[in-house]
Amino acid sequence: MIPYSSHVTVTDATIGIVLALVQVLIALIFALAAVYIGIRVFDRFTPDLDEMAELKRGNVAIGILLAAVILSIATVIQRGVAVLSAPFFTPGLSLSGRLVAFAGGIITLLLSLALALFVIRMAIYVFDKITKGIDEQAELRNGNIAIAILLAGILLAIATVIQGGTASLTAAFATLGEALFG
Repeated sequence: MIPYSSHVTVTDATIGIVLALVQVLIALIFALAAVYIGIRVFDRFTPDLDEMAELKRGNVAIGILLAAVILSIATVIQRGVAVLSAPFFTPGLSLSGRLVAFAGGIITLLLSLALALFVIRMAIYVFDKITKGIDEQAELRNGNIAIAILLAGILLAIATVIQGGTASLTAAFATLGEALFG
């Protein structure tokens, strides 16, 4: 991003706007891909539950749960998405440095997505341990909103805590990239 200065030209401002739009586009593409992958993986984690069929039926519990899955993924990957576009805004970085930094951003994003999927898997595991004697997937199929809210809370809690680790991982990759190409 162009630092604030009292002597900003129209050209600098225009370049800043274009770069910001590129950053938004990159973030949008990767966020949509991450959400799509996350929903697909969640579907595999719940083999006895057809989430899309339940949504078509108007099952609010499934809607709540899928919204929590999406928010959990977004919470965990947000730093990875930000790092992905950072090389475009780093002044003085060579083209090869930008490309390597961009590749590092992709690696960070993929690791963040893996962490997000881990969060989902752990939430299902913890949920199963908390609700012994309850067939959670059957309850969700039946529209049990209480079960959906509890699982959504577990998902969001774990994602929020793991987000700090993702931020540390992102910072570590940024430091490595700076050491190699700074």
